[in-house]
Amino acid sequence: MKRFVPWLAVIIALLIIAAVLRQCRNAGAANYQTAMIMRGPVTQAVTATGTLNPVINVQVGSQVSGNIAKLSADFNSQVKAGQVVAQIDPALFQATVTQAEGDLANAQATLELARVNGKRTQELFAKKTSSQADVDQAMATLHQSEANVKIKQGALDKARADLEHCTITSPIDGVVISRSVDVGQTVAASLQAPIIFAIANDLTKMQIDANVAEADVGVVKIDQNVDFTVDAFPMETFHGKIVQVRNAPITVQNVVTYDTVIGVSNPDLKLKPGMTANVSIIIAHKDDVLQIKNAALRYRPPDATPVEIRKTVTSRAGRSGPGRGGGGQQGAQRTVYVLPSGANHPEPRQINTGISDGIMTEVVEGLKEGDRVVTAELASTAAGPSPPANPFGGSRRFP
Repeated sequence: MKRFVPWLAVIIALLIIAAVLRQCRNAGAANYQTAMIMRGPVTQAVTATGTLNPVINVQVGSQVSGNIAKLSADFNSQVKAGQVVAQIDPALFQATVTQAEGDLANAQATLELARVNGKRTQELFAKKTSSQADVDQAMATLHQSEANVKIKQGALDKARADLEHCTITSPIDGVVISRSVDVGQTVAASLQAPIIFAIANDLTKMQIDANVAEADVGVVKIDQNVDFTVDAFPMETFHGKIVQVRNAPITVQNVVTYDTVIGVSNPDLKLKPGMTANVSIIIAHKDDVLQIKNAALRYRPPDATPVEIRKTVTSRAGRSGPGRGGGGQQGAQRTVYVLPSGANHPEPRQINTGISDGIMTEVVEGLKEGDRVVTAELASTAAGPSPPANPFGGSRRFP
């Protein structure tokens, strides 16, 4: 053991010397957080929220007022076009029809008498036993009787139509989504038709009415693919396509959005009307491209030259507004800082960027796979007072 003691002391001394030399070599140098340039897919998307609705949703109401005598459909009932779904008590309307029939019969009898009187008066006038005034009066009475018959016939037709409206039928094939009345309830159709049922034509085909911000609507086009999720199935992604971008603006608290209709296939009926959809409209997608973290595009060292800062500000200003989907102008020039292997200080480098997903950005030109770019400055061992601590984590510097 005594033989190995001198060698052990020599090894410890060499380690101490190496540590001191390394510390001296790194004195005054900063420690950087870096990220490697790698290849992978990048998807640029616009995010929005919307509501799932049936493509055809018909609200079935009543044109007449009365008590609900019978309901032939309920929630989730399958109905056919023309099928009776509700019945309003027809007693009052049947009485109105009977009265209208009586009025029409009375008017027809009066018309028959007027025709006989008119014919008799004309015969007497031909024998010169009646005056022209009598003929005119008889003809006027005849025409009035004919008009009265038409009035009574119209009243009868209206009464019969009201009686038919007591029987409420489904206008389409579909499924009942909601029912708003119960048996015995009175519906009043004085100002507007009361809603009794809401019937969806086909729940296997639905649509999302998404509100897209005005900053993003410029890159949204018909037939673009859409991925979305719902809270009921958070681990499952559904797909659809844009079928319409409506021009009518929707303004809520000075925020302007546009209704974007997204067609959705729902063969297994998982999606239900009224669900909230978190929509991601795919603007562009590229596979196997060079990727850089967006944090590297934001980083600027304290000693950055005004030219580098000006280039960064210009490239940011050249893009479109801060849309949530990052739908800015592609091909912008940016300045990033590359840390070569074995170097203590990063070097600025101009790159051209492409599409971005908000986390990663495509590198079109200026970097190669394996390069390490600086995303943040962690600490500095240089002499002098240290910068004030960042309450949000470390002493990282961002522009």
